[in-house]
Order: sequence, then structure tokens, then C-alpha cells
Amino acid sequence: MRCEWCGITAHASCFGIIPPECKFGRLKNMILPPHCVRICSRNFSKQHCFRISETTNTESEENDDVDTVSAGAQKESQTTSSVDSSKQSVKIFDGNDAVKRNQYRLISVPRISKNEDVVEAALRAYFIPDDPHDYELQVYSQQVLVSEDIINRNGSMENTKSQSVFRESIPEAWVLRAKPKDCEVLKIFAGWLKLGVAYISISISKSSTVESVIKEVLLQLGRQDEDPQGFQLVEVYMGSKQVQRQTLTNQELLLEKLQEIRKMSLRQMNQTRFYIVENRNTVVQICLMVCGLPPQLKADEYMDLLQDHLAIKTHLVSVTHVYQGQGAVVLQISCFSEAERIYMLAKDTSINNKQLSAVIIPEVLTNKLAQECCPLLTFVNPKSGSLKGRDLLHNFRKLLNPHQVFELTSSGPLAGLHTFREVPYFRILVCGGDGTVGWVLSVLEEVRHKLTCPEPAIGIIPLGTGNDLARVLRWGTGYSGEDPYSILLAVDEAEEVLMDRWTILLDAQEAADSGKENGISEPEPPKIVQMNNYCGLGIDAELSLDFHQAREEEPGKFNSRFHNKGVYVKVGLQKISHNRNLHKDLKLQVDKQEVELPNIEGLIFLNIPSWGSGADLWGSDSDVRFGKPRIDDSMLEVVGVTGVVHMGQVQGGLRSGIRIAQGSYIRVSIMKPIAVQVDGEPWIQPPGQIIISVAGPKVRAEREEPFANQGENK
Repeated sequence: MRCEWCGITAHASCFGIIPPECKFGRLKNMILPPHCVRICSRNFSKQHCFRISETTNTESEENDDVDTVSAGAQKESQTTSSVDSSKQSVKIFDGNDAVKRNQYRLISVPRISKNEDVVEAALRAYFIPDDPHDYELQVYSQQVLVSEDIINRNGSMENTKSQSVFRESIPEAWVLRAKPKDCEVLKIFAGWLKLGVAYISISISKSSTVESVIKEVLLQLGRQDEDPQGFQLVEVYMGSKQVQRQTLTNQELLLEKLQEIRKMSLRQMNQTRFYIVENRNTVVQICLMVCGLPPQLKADEYMDLLQDHLAIKTHLVSVTHVYQGQGAVVLQISCFSEAERIYMLAKDTSINNKQLSAVIIPEVLTNKLAQECCPLLTFVNPKSGSLKGRDLLHNFRKLLNPHQVFELTSSGPLAGLHTFREVPYFRILVCGGDGTVGWVLSVLEEVRHKLTCPEPAIGIIPLGTGNDLARVLRWGTGYSGEDPYSILLAVDEAEEVLMDRWTILLDAQEAADSGKENGISEPEPPKIVQMNNYCGLGIDAELSLDFHQAREEEPGKFNSRFHNKGVYVKVGLQKISHNRNLHKDLKLQVDKQEVELPNIEGLIFLNIPSWGSGADLWGSDSDVRFGKPRIDDSMLEVVGVTGVVHMGQVQGGLRSGIRIAQGSYIRVSIMKPIAVQVDGEPWIQPPGQIIISVAGPKVRAEREEPFANQGENK
């Protein structure tokens, strides 16, 4: 017996002395307790409730299709066949569902075998510990779903006693079926009461309904005086990937239900239980977050938009929260079928050529949270780190509460921050590159005023190419498969540090008059971006832009740090002979003082002492003109580079950049279009002004303790 929350393991004989209450082990302070989460999950699978994207789920299902038993049996059968020609491999399907999916298991049997021997081997292949006499084989064919060509009636076939399954025309595939019965014994588990027995056995016939079974169960429990209408019979399918629950109607015939399940899949029947539970008249409240809407609209405008595209029913649906900057709304729905309809329809709907998405939002019962509980809100970019993010996503969903782990590709950071909006204390763990960290921080900045905990501490698992911020915070150069449990322990023990964040205003408006005179279209409107690491103009940004364009053309190739850095080297060599005279195209002001620029090709503003995958661009030499850089001093370091060769020397540790200035307010005047990049996101900026100033409150970042990171990698 093993607890999936704290990991405690005990033999069945010792299980009785273990307290029933779970203490959650060493991760207790960062786990969101399951009793503090409420979600109306009827009509929604685990994939929907835990926000598991369809692509990830499909890949997992495809991996499951390659059954280890089948693969092992196939290898064994091939080996056996090569050695012993008296045996033959046979495909066994366990029902109609397996036939449709072409999922089978191989068994190896002698060419001369009795029917019951093959049935017994088939049951062993599917780990079904039932009596072989209750099963039979059906010949697999194109009409298998309607075929009645049944064999193995255990000697009941005409003119047959112990006939071999195999004749001259040997079928290579069979469907294992359960023999139909007129009555069965059904096990009913009591989910609402601890009994001295694990279950109650009820005999059912063709006329047995759910209502009659409930009455019989109450009779055996000595509760026959209670109203049967106050109870329900729930079918629970405990598959390897999800648990599905279905409430049965009172007039449903149970024997037909069992036969229907067995016809679809014998394994499914083996993993299905029936529970009797008390009726609870709870108010239906499903919360859906719909993302991908046009930004900066009002609540009633969003409601009209949803009515036009999703035909929502206003008497069942209301808008509870609006995130205008993100183009997202939260809907409260009082009908399961309406919630399911909106959820499925949103995935196939686009507005202004932008795909909508919908995620189910759980409710966190903050009044039940322990005072010392500080749950870890985890964001994972599954596409980062050579797809290592997908492995972390799977592991964190097992180690933590799945409702506190969010996949960024499905709804971005907003769904997680909204779920935790009323949690008094929580921390954030971001698994991704510097761009992913910046994305989470920018959304946090936008919705900070709506959070009960407006300044959560943030830890990082580096999955990107550069990972400069993670290096500064001692989380290593990149994740390389460390134990996820050890990572969570390190996050729990990390120290908090403050880090500056900067606002960059990019305003091309002053160039409008000259632009019109030169026949150029009107410049872009002003925009504001946030900076955490560094901002570059010139050659540094040009390399980032070329890399970005190459990745956009062939995204499938950019799934390893080694390949990504190779592309950086390639685009750098292509620009090694370019001469831009950047200092002639820019004017720099630092703290309202004009600063003369030297002959440089790139201008970089540093917030952290790590640039371009760990290079120290500012340098460690002491200089009386400047103070020692810190990530919390509200100062930016202004550095210049003379070209690609200079950048390569900095990367190799042979030189540092050209120190130009330090300051807290930067103004750059641009005379001609120039490449600009902020935290690795590049674009071409038209002539105008760039103003950099300190943003609101400092970021509370988590830095790993020095003793836990002796080397460069964790």
C-alpha cells in the first residue's frame, strides 16, 4: 500500500496501524491540500480538469498503445518461433474498443492446442484472474463487431470434443469475449461508510435495476428504513490515465450495463467498480476561463462577443472576472451540459483569426488552508529544454496537487494566477527559459492588484538556451534530468532575494513628420514592455533577430541547447564583417545627462551580471567611476561591444565589454531603424525614443542556497 501524496509505503498487514490522515511528507508546506480544492467535474475527464493538453495526452496514449506486454510477448514469440516451429504467435483483442484502436496483445501457443488452453493464455496476457470457462474466443475479421463466429464453448460445439483451435487456414487474430449470463454477482462498494467488509455482494438478473440494487444494499446494511431516493449508484472506471465517474439512472438495467462494458473492453470491466453514495444537493457552479478574446473590451462587450460566436445561454452563464489586457474572461456556468458545450465549442472557434481556448478553473477553499501552508504555483513550458519540460510536467503533477501545476501552452500564466488569486501566501516555480520567466512576470505585473498575495517569490528551473536569470539565482546553467523531488526540496529551502524590474517605453511618434516627408508610412504607436535581464540595440539584437527568424521557419529543429547555440554561431559568422557605426545613429542620456558613445556596434543595458548564456559583459575589474553591480540596486549597467569578434571574446572570457555608464533612467534617441531585443525577444524599432525606468515593486526571486549548488549545474 502506498500513499500517492506523502509516499509512505507499507505492507497490507501493517497498513492498519498507519493513521488515516496524510501529513504530506517533506513537501507538506508547498502542496495545495486536496481538501482545499473544489471542482464540479461531472461531464469532464481528468485531462480537462487538470488542463492536460490534447497533444500531450495523445502522445501519452500513443505510447500506451505500444504495450510492454505485447512487445515482450512479440520478442519472445519471434525468438521461440525461430527456435521451435511448433509454436505460433496469435493476436488477442479484449473487445470492440481494442479492435477499433488496433491494440492487441500477443500470445505464443503450440500449433496443436485445445481451445481452453488458448483462452487461458489470453486471460493471462490481460492479467484477468477469472475462470477460463466464463470466456470464449471470436474469430477476428473485418465484420468482427457484428460477427457471431464464436469458438471455445468448452466442448459444447457440435461434433467437437477437444478439437484444436488451429486448422489449415489459421486465423492470426482473435477477440476474447465473456460468455453471456442470465445472472451475476455484483460487488457494491460503500464510498460513504467505513464497513467491516470491503464490499457487499448482490445477485443481479436481467430484470435488476439500479433502484432495486440500492434497496438490496440498504437492506444488507441495516438501513432499509432510509429512502432509496437519497442514494445513487456510481460507476467508477479506474484506468491507467484517468478516473471516470458516471452516475447511473434508477431504471437502468445493470446486467445489460455489465455486458455492454465487457463487450467494449474486458480490461475496462476489470478496472470498473460500483459505489453507492448519498445524494448531495449541491449548487452546480462550473468556472471556465475563455482566452484568446480581443483585448481591452468591457464585460458586456465580451458577453455580446461570446453570444455571437458561442451562442451562450445568458440565464445559465455570467461573467465573474474580466482580464482586459489578456483578452480573457472567467465564466460561471450553472449547467453541466452548457459548460461542456462551451468548452468544446471554444476549441473550434476563432475571433479575429485568433484561436479561442477554454480551461476549467478549480476553486481553492482558502478558509481551509493551514496557516503555515504556502503552496507552490507551478508553471511548466513543455516545449522547452529538448522537451524535458514535458517530463517535469508529468512528475510535478504526481508530486504536487495537479490543480497547482499549469501547462503554459494551454492558457498561459493567467489561469494559474486567477486560481490562486485569494490564496494568502504562495510561491511560484517557473520551468522554462528566460522568455518563459519574463512571460510569467509580465502577466503577474498586470494582475498583481487582483491578488491577495501580490508579491509571490519566484523560483526557476532553467529549460531554455541562455538561462541567464537562472544562472544569477544559482539554479544552474540548464536542467539535465535531476530528480524532481530533490528540486522541490531545494525550492523549499531557497532564500529570497529582491530583483529590479524595468519598464521600457518605445515611442516612435516623434519621427512621424520626418517619416511622412520621406514617404514612409506612419510609425507604430507607443508600446510598453517589461525587462528582467537585459536590453540590446544593434549587433546583439540583430543576431537574436536572425536566430528568431530561423526558428520560426523550422521550429522542429530547435529542440536542443547545442543546436540553438550552433545557429547563434552561424548567424554571427555571417555578420562578422558588417560595419554599422551605431554610435552615429544613437543619442544616449543617462539620468538626464548626455553621454558620448564610443565607436561601437552594439549597446546593451544590463540588469543582471549574466549575458548571452553566462558571459560577464560588465567584467569583474574594479573601477572608481562605477559601483559594483547588483540586481537590486535600481541601476542599469550600460555596456558597448565593437562587433561579433568582441562578442565572441566576451563569451570566451577573454575580454569584457566597454563600460559606458550606470543609471536608473535611460533615454535613447534613434535616428534610423534599428534592431532591438529585450530578454531575447527581437524586433526592428523605427526612429524615435526609447525610455527605460524602474518598474513597480521589486521581484521577490528565490535563490538556491550556496551549499546546495557546488558546481555550475545543480
